[in-house]
Amino acid sequence: MTTGDAVMRRATRAELAGLPVDVAPALLGARLRTVVDGEEVRIRITEVEAYHGRGTGDVPDPGSHARMGRTARNATMWGEPGHLYVYLSHGIHSCVNVVCGSEGVAGGVLLRAGEVESGVEAAVARRGTHPPRDLARGPGRFGQASGLRHPVHDGIDAITGAVQDGAMAELWLGERLAFEAGPRVGVAGVAGTGLFPWRFWIPGDRTVSPFRWGRGAAAAALDTPGVTPVLD
Repeated sequence: MTTGDAVMRRATRAELAGLPVDVAPALLGARLRTVVDGEEVRIRITEVEAYHGRGTGDVPDPGSHARMGRTARNATMWGEPGHLYVYLSHGIHSCVNVVCGSEGVAGGVLLRAGEVESGVEAAVARRGTHPPRDLARGPGRFGQASGLRHPVHDGIDAITGAVQDGAMAELWLGERLAFEAGPRVGVAGVAGTGLFPWRFWIPGDRTVSPFRWGRGAAAAALDTPGVTPVLD
């Protein structure tokens, strides 16, 4: 895949086998290409967040779906890297995560925002009429624009591109870009403070979503020694 001056290559499992917090910045500028019910959409990834499961890395992540261990909901996070963990948020929005880490070690990178580069008409049909920057700005919008839905597309393989329930997905990587990092958006308590600066974004990109504190996170930041609340 060639996009402008950028030459992209298909992602490999080995490239996604590290800790999510280490893999996440490499996904900035990557492309997620989906074909759902015959409609192709390609999204340039501009904002991501890393999440670790129980026993992943040196610091327990209280903000992760897998913080308590394996469940039916988070089972995909414990599988091979390169599959997509598609979960339902607030009972409405399908959100897309790239599974990272070794098989049997839970972790994922939430695709928080992106720019729809091709398939705009399909994205608009799924999302309704919105300014171009907002088509995939935020994880729920990103999931909707991509066409991937929970539960039918949970676990779809973005490395092989195998068809699952009328859909396929491919992850394409390019050169690593400069990035900024800070607290995760809307994550409750200490998991949403500067102790976990695991949100990464492309500086100045118009599709990056606005920051907001999660429940109790601002207070937790003020009460935690050495943590200074930082907004982008």
